[in-house]
Amino acid sequence: MELWQLAAAVLMALALRRWCFELIRVQGNSMAPTLRGGDMLWVTRFDYRKRAPHRQELVICYYPGRYLRRWKRVRQCFVKRVVGLPGETVSICEGVVYIDGKPLREPYLDPARNRRSYGMEPVTLGEREVFVLGDNRDNSNDSRRVGPIPLEMLRGRVRRVLCHLAWLERRPRRRLALPQSSKGQR
Repeated sequence: MELWQLAAAVLMALALRRWCFELIRVQGNSMAPTLRGGDMLWVTRFDYRKRAPHRQELVICYYPGRYLRRWKRVRQCFVKRVVGLPGETVSICEGVVYIDGKPLREPYLDPARNRRSYGMEPVTLGEREVFVLGDNRDNSNDSRRVGPIPLEMLRGRVRRVLCHLAWLERRPRRRLALPQSSKGQR
């Protein structure tokens, strides 16, 4: 393969990643049980250029002012579920999400991961904002804390889970229990 062919292939791959699709690995359990840490997701980038997101779609989004620790100029991605659409009023009372005063049906929630009866005052979304939540509400950093997400901060739509790579999950390091040396014993 010649150098110009390699350069063309790299440029094409970067262009596809930038404007069409990409693979993203889930870290953490804020979307459990729907998604697990280590899941590889197929994400399309072109969906929201022509249309607004639909309720209950899984999206990859950015939060305003959140960047990776190691690279301060690279935005941190989050995977969440869209619950509130532009122009709607979202509130939460005793763990139940209300859209314009009507309870939202959320069959994907696991009661074991949503035990806290949290609440939130009503928030009316702007014409270019959505409200996103994690499926594991007891352990999710989402619009309840960061506020509504501008449509420009949506990176892409999750199309499917390709595979689960359990060995990529971050697990706490275990210290080996070494036998205590006893002085004077042989």
